[in-house]
This record gives sequence, structure tokens and C-alpha cells, in this order.
Amino acid sequence: MIKERIQALRSLMLKRGIDCYLVPTADYHQSEYVGEYFKLRAFLSGFTGSAGTLVVTRKEAALWTDGRYFVQAAKELEGSGILLMKMGEEGVPTTEEYIEKNIPKDGCLGFDGRTVSAALGKKLEQCIKSKHGIIAWEEDLGDTVWADRPRLSCEPIYRLEECYAGKSRKGKIEELRMEMEQRGAAVHILASLDDIAWLLNLRGNDIVYNPVFLSYAAVTKDKFVLFVQREAVEESLRRELEEDGITCQSYFSVYQYADRLAAKEAILLDEETVNYAIYQAVTGRFCRIIDDRNPTALKKAVKNETEIRNLKTAHIKDAVALCRFLYWLSERVGKERITELDASAYIEKLRREDPDCLGLSFSTIAAYGANAAMCHYSPTEESDTEIRPEGFFLLDSGGQYWQGTTDITRTVAVGPLTREQKKHFTLVLKGNIRLAKARFRYGCCGANLDYLARGPLWECGLDYNHGTGHGVGYLLNVHEGPNSIRWKISSVPGENAVLEEGMLTSDEPGFYAEGKYGIRTENLLLCRKAEKTEYGQFMEFEPVTLVPIDTTAVIPEMMREKEIKWLNEYHERVYQTIGPLLLEKEREWLRKATLPLKKEV
Repeated sequence: MIKERIQALRSLMLKRGIDCYLVPTADYHQSEYVGEYFKLRAFLSGFTGSAGTLVVTRKEAALWTDGRYFVQAAKELEGSGILLMKMGEEGVPTTEEYIEKNIPKDGCLGFDGRTVSAALGKKLEQCIKSKHGIIAWEEDLGDTVWADRPRLSCEPIYRLEECYAGKSRKGKIEELRMEMEQRGAAVHILASLDDIAWLLNLRGNDIVYNPVFLSYAAVTKDKFVLFVQREAVEESLRRELEEDGITCQSYFSVYQYADRLAAKEAILLDEETVNYAIYQAVTGRFCRIIDDRNPTALKKAVKNETEIRNLKTAHIKDAVALCRFLYWLSERVGKERITELDASAYIEKLRREDPDCLGLSFSTIAAYGANAAMCHYSPTEESDTEIRPEGFFLLDSGGQYWQGTTDITRTVAVGPLTREQKKHFTLVLKGNIRLAKARFRYGCCGANLDYLARGPLWECGLDYNHGTGHGVGYLLNVHEGPNSIRWKISSVPGENAVLEEGMLTSDEPGFYAEGKYGIRTENLLLCRKAEKTEYGQFMEFEPVTLVPIDTTAVIPEMMREKEIKWLNEYHERVYQTIGPLLLEKEREWLRKATLPLKKEV
């Protein structure tokens, strides 16, 4: 089936005079996760991961993805004829390098410019320059090759009241205009959906798990235009927006707006999130581009006191669901048939029992045994595996609450473990604790701290092929920049952000033994100011996740006394906070799960 789809694409390329066609994993807003309408890359390749780029030439096809998906992609591409390009691995070319090498002289590179960022579009311009090639960026071949393509999502937009947001939309817009003035911008074009949703205190359901809505925004010193599907905005909300100085126009009219901008006007936009089609329209007017990260990116990453108070409540609610789940699992594995899909369904059921839960924050990773070695595995009817009373079970899941977004991973022993499994679990836990208890000078970014989490594994010649931490939104995207924790310095402007007070970042080292098991331990950490000394302002983390870590999988002798002390104090806090909210049997389970860890004498 995949071979036939690739061949159909090649036939269409031949008709259009296209030598090479690029299909990214993106919507018109460079979203990490996309709606069903935009899953052309998955349709053509069969690879279902959230990150990847497909390149098809007249003779071959190749797909690039990152370390999170190497194992999964290899399985899903098997028999397709599509080459797997493992990004970042030695000897693997980038997409641009591959295109430059494989496109013929005077050849044509095609793609849908609405699904390619301005930054990538400019790189693609350069990579075909040596071949004197041309770019056909208005070529959306998806509608032709994908006959039963889903419709563009258009779900109702809803309000996030100020009691949750902590600041009015008028106040946020005023701050944005001040930032524009400081940067010398007459117009600011926003395309990133989470920035727009945060700025306007609105949410939607156009992308599963991500409460955002398809839209663009254009801001001047006295006007605000929201480009949105009209059916998504009910009349009372439209009037409310107009009272706040916000005019709604049709979703696709943003391109006409960009094409009508005054020549030489200074336009602030983020070339990583604004698509190439908008960029082409703006540059066609000879506007001056101020390429910079949206001011809203940092504003929304630094949670205000209302958001912080609320998100702590969200994590207590979430912890209740997780503790009830772990108790349920402990009582049933080995006594009745429980599968990964059963576990996934049950944790979702428990979360949704809370009236403030609006849904999940991402597709639940419920992985037993070897399936957990695929770090972004989600069970399907075909892959569903029984959880047996031996080895590890890994659950990575999260919820969307009015009070915030959660994300947690726990790996638990569901039966006897080998010494090797316990060793790897302990190394991962040591890394998690070392990062959680870090104290650091203000001005550090995630790259300065990543070694704390990887150190125990690196010292044993081991590693994990994903970042250690990502920012988390407030009833928004579970992956949110600009804060992150990873050892590689990003070349993307703004992605090596200083860790600021109020940022929420995950702490999730892991270890994956392909074909055997996977381990990951994840808490969310709130960045806070610590003491200020003659050497400067020091910072620290406060864990907001409150769920026990399985101490039966730990080798105590491998732990330092300070690590054990931290773990025991954490578990005491978990029991004191969550215990009173559980039923008696669940509370008794939690008491045992949080007993102090001690080294054998």
C-alpha cells in the first residue's frame, strides 16, 4: 500500500515537473502535533511518529526522524522501500544535504509552502542554489494523492477565565505592543497556535491533546486581527473580542493581509514558526523582517503566581489518579489478564473522573517489556501486550485540567527483576534526583544542567537518545519552549533559554535496552529563586509531581546518602499530601510505597 502511494506521488511529480518533493510533519503553524488533515507524511510513509520528514525523488524515498523514534520507524518502514535516516547519527546527511546531492542540475524541488517554516524554506533555497534549481512552493500534492483526506478541523473555541489565566487578554496584548515598540516593529505576525491561545486566553480542540485552535494573528500598535475559521467563534465570544479591540477575519485571508502590507514596513515574526508562504508574501512587499522569537513565547513559559497556584492543584488531582492506578495495577497483575490497552484506558478513566479534567495531554505510553524500549510507543490493537508478573511496566501519561497540564512517567516492577534491570533503574533514578536537587547560578540554561541527569549513565558508558527535559504549557502544549534540558546546544535562536523563575520543565532521564525493556522516571520541576549571595542569584527546582517512585527496583548501595535523603523526603511529602485524598486500601498501599529507603547494614 505504501509503495503504491509513493508511486502515485511520483506520477504526480512527473506531471508537475517536480524532481524532488518534501513532506514535513507539520501543519500551517509548525505545530509539533498536528490534526488529521495534516498527516500526509504518515499517510505516504506509514510512519506514525510525531517527528519526521519524508523526501521523495524520482528513484528513491527517505525519511528522517530523531532518536525517540529510531526503533519505531524501523518497524513501521519495513518493506516500504523507504530509507530510514537516523538524524544526528554519524554519516547520516541532513535533509538539505540529501536534496542538494540528489536533485538534478536545473531541477525542481516541490513542497507546500504553508507546511514549511520560513527558516527551513530559506535553507532549501540555499541547498539547491548550486544546482541552479527552482522551488515550487505552492505545490500541495496531498489533496490529489490522498483521495479520502480528512476535513480541516473546526472545533468551537472556548474561554480560559482570568481566575485560571492570571492575567487579562487586554493586559497581555498591551505588554506585547510594548515589546514590539522596543524591537522597532510596526506589525507582528503570529502563527504558532499556543502563543495565540495564550495571548487571547482562549482554547480549542483542533489538535487532539493540544487545546489550541487553527488561527493566525496580526498585531499593530492600534489593531489586532485574528484570522480564524468563522464557524469556530460563537457570536457572544466574537462580540467580546471586538470589545477588546480584536477583529476576526477568515482563516485563509492572512495571506491577502500579508500581501497588502505597506512596503518597507518593519514586520516582527519568528521564521521558525511562520510558514514560508507568509514569508514569501511579506518579502514580496519588500517589508523589513525582524526575525525573532515571539515575545509571547517567554511570557507564557514563565508562569504567573495564579498559574503556579493552579498547576500545583492540577498535579495533586493528577497524583490521586496515578496513585489509584498504581494500586489497581499492583492488585491485578498476575491475578487477571491486564493488557497495555487496559492500563491506558483505566488511567484515562481515573483522570476523567475529576470534573476539572478536560482530557489527556498526549497519547498515553503504556508499555510492557520490550515495547518500553521504544520511548514513544503507544499500544494499538495489533501491538497490545499482556502485562505479566515479571520485569518492568512503563507508563508515561498526562492530563489537561483547567488548572494546568501534567506529564509524568513511572516505571514499576510488576514482578521479579534481574540485577541488570535494577542497576539501570537505579542509574536513571540517580540522574532524576541529581537534576531535581540542583542549585545553580541564574543565567544557566538546560545545557548547563543536563549532565546532572546523564552523569550516572555516562559514567557507565550508557545513555538515552532523547532530551532530558522540556517546558510544559498551562492548559496548552505538553511540549513548550523555550526552556528545555538537553546536552546539545541548539542552533535555533531562543532555544537555549535561560531558566527563569516560574518555568515548568520536565526531568525525565531514561534507559532503553532494545528488544528487552525500557526505563524512564519523570517529574515536572518548577524553577524557583533560592538564596542570593555575594556571587549572585542562585536558583533551584521544586518538584510539583507527587507520585511515588518504585523503591523495590532500587539497589540502595548504589545510592548516595544525599540521594536517599532526597527520595525519602519526597516520598514523605507525597504521602502527607496525597494519602488523605485516597480510599483506605489505596492509602495503605501508598504508605508502603513511600516507606523510607534504607541501605542494608
